[in-house]
Amino acid sequence: REGHGWVLRLVIDSPNGVTLDDCSLVSRETSDFLDIEDFVEHAYSLEVSSPGIERTLRDIGECERFTEKKVRVKLSGEQGGQRVFIGDLCGTADNAVTIRSEDGKEYTFPWDGIKKIRLTL
Repeated sequence: REGHGWVLRLVIDSPNGVTLDDCSLVSRETSDFLDIEDFVEHAYSLEVSSPGIERTLRDIGECERFTEKKVRVKLSGEQGGQRVFIGDLCGTADNAVTIRSEDGKEYTFPWDGIKKIRLTL
């Protein structure tokens, strides 16, 4: 529930990216299905979107998918007096993520030490 009423929000994704046409198609098909099945008993707004350009990466698999992309890593604790690192995602191994900062230094972070990792511009 939000200030203006109930919202059913769907986030869709694809290895090839998500277009406005993809969102429209899923919205139409989902809306038709929900109208027929009558799962939601009250009025609601249906929103369909992509995870966005600065999406949060939720697991190692997503990190692998976005190798070579720029990321922002926020750690649970400090590493070298720092909690936030920005750089290109080099890859993953042994349940850890490695990035290369703009100055060329590589940093490896264990997955369980990462509070949040997201794509960034």
